[in-house]
Amino acid sequence: MTPAEASRLATADDLPELERLATAAVAEQRDDRGGWVSSRREFRPEPYGASFRAALDDPTAEVWVGTFGDVAVGYSAAHVESLRDGSPLAVVDDLYVESAARGVGVGEALMSDVVAWATERGCVGIDGWVLPGNRASKNFFETFGFTARGIVVHRSLRPPEP
Repeated sequence: MTPAEASRLATADDLPELERLATAAVAEQRDDRGGWVSSRREFRPEPYGASFRAALDDPTAEVWVGTFGDVAVGYSAAHVESLRDGSPLAVVDDLYVESAARGVGVGEALMSDVVAWATERGCVGIDGWVLPGNRASKNFFETFGFTARGIVVHRSLRPPEP
């Protein structure tokens, strides 16, 4: 019997759902503290379909779809980069679950797959990224043993957009 909440590797057939979920993820965070710059620097680049296709074709990256039943309600993406000493480090590029599906285990399934994937590749650690003030996301990462290892500070030189 398959659990209601699950995570599986994404395929090219998932591109429309991944695009829909990425659009929702960015829209949800764009107006949060730090979101304006982050949506132009750290968040998944547009066009989303092309960036997901590149990740699916990249041997150093992986994309997962989080499901509840047979419905895609979330996704995660990660890649491996080399530290200066050559050690591999996994980086979570995206982790998103639709608000109506949070708290039922989809995010946990996605993160468990990211951790297993990074472990299989011999990574020395995993970096994730959370906007300031997003306590729920910070707490979620902490349940998987993540701790802050730096803080990015920023000063805007433009008035906020309406």
